[in-house]
Amino acid sequence: MSHVVREKSRLLARVRRIRGQLEALERAIEDEKSCAEVLHQIAGARGAIQGLMVKVAEQHVREHIAESAAGSVEARQQAADEFIDVLRTYLK
Repeated sequence: MSHVVREKSRLLARVRRIRGQLEALERAIEDEKSCAEVLHQIAGARGAIQGLMVKVAEQHVREHIAESAAGSVEARQQAADEFIDVLRTYLK
């Protein structure tokens, strides 16, 4: 996935921020913070993960499906099928 490689540093920065959010969530639970505070941290982490998913998915659609007109129909169909499989898993 060349778009992942091209955006590697930005994607890794997002993942590292998500890791920080999860570590803060872990500390909140360990420190017995209020349910509301824990829920806010969960919501923030979930939003960050969804944002990462959207970014990678958008790049996938643009590069492997929409802009790959030079590619074969089979290659575009395979990229679309892979994307659909991931979406089905993600949306469960």
